[in-house]
Amino acid sequence: MSRAGTRQRPSGASQAQSQPRATQRTQRNRAEDTEDEEEDGDASMDVDDEENNPRDDDLVRKSNQLVRLALFAEHKRNPLRREEISKKVLGSNTRAFNQVLQLAQTTLQKTFGMELVELRSRAELGKDGVGGDEDLEEARKAAGVKKKGVLAAAAGSKSYILRSILNPTIIEEAAQVSEKILEEEASEEDDNDDDDDERGARSYGSLISWSHTDQIGSLGILYIILALILVSGRVLSDAELRAHLKKLRQPMSGSVKFDTHATHKSVSMEAYMNTIIRQGFVERVAVGDAKKGKGKRVRATQGDDDSGATYEWRWGNRAHSEVGEKAIAQFVAEFMVGEQEAEDDEEDGGRARGRRRQDRAQNKVEKMAAGIERAAGGNLSDLK
Repeated sequence: MSRAGTRQRPSGASQAQSQPRATQRTQRNRAEDTEDEEEDGDASMDVDDEENNPRDDDLVRKSNQLVRLALFAEHKRNPLRREEISKKVLGSNTRAFNQVLQLAQTTLQKTFGMELVELRSRAELGKDGVGGDEDLEEARKAAGVKKKGVLAAAAGSKSYILRSILNPTIIEEAAQVSEKILEEEASEEDDNDDDDDERGARSYGSLISWSHTDQIGSLGILYIILALILVSGRVLSDAELRAHLKKLRQPMSGSVKFDTHATHKSVSMEAYMNTIIRQGFVERVAVGDAKKGKGKRVRATQGDDDSGATYEWRWGNRAHSEVGEKAIAQFVAEFMVGEQEAEDDEEDGGRARGRRRQDRAQNKVEKMAAGIERAAGGNLSDLK
């Protein structure tokens, strides 16, 4: 009996030893199965990535192409049309426009501080009280729809421009004159004076070097023209515009000078007017007799003729999207108030200082802006 018992003990021990071994083998098998499943899952994910990545990469590539195309168009100051984007960027995949545009907007905003904005159509401007009933009627006829659907059908112009998204406060602070910067720039200037016919780089004493930005002289002429049109009820006849420019010593027979960074040193005033028409800042519309129907846009070289046709100037859609009526009104108000403050300082012997002077200037600017709004004939539009 004792031997039988001794024989059974090794048997129980062997069973006890075999169970952990079986458990270890089972765990190893499960671990191997888990690894196989993970590898299979990774492989399936790789397959999915291989299926998804080509499309994502294609969208990124097309968005980069759109960014380059937008920068090239902005360098020439030409609007970028939707059909040009479809032809040069999208190709046959025109349905991906919104996705490509969104990716391009992210790159433009984070890298360049700019954004693509769609120019407002004449129908949309008319809805805001900028264009008028005639513009709405023309947009309705062009769209071939009834009056109720004109705004929905012709609201978008399908043309885009680049616009800065930098906070105006940043630009204002960067444009402030610093005596330290002015001294450093003056010390770096060459002793040789530039020729009278050339306009080289100047020292402005600010973080922004205006010598390397847009042509300041031509930009000032553009803003003056926009201001004259705005304060004349948003429409200015060709004869009146020529008379105003002549008083400002910038006649149509004169020229517009550029600095040394420009391709040409100067262009004729007529050529400059045609340029800002092409860029979309202003429009020159032929207005004939009522029997002859609606007028049409013409080049600036065409003057009033003997047939009774006259011409008038209006803001273009780019001016509404890039400059804005409120900004021009503020520009005019601050300029006029600045002139008045200078005269008051001379009369007061420079005694007007501090907070009272700032409050007085601000009140004058607000009153001047309100007067400009009344002269424009309605509420001033802002950028959209």
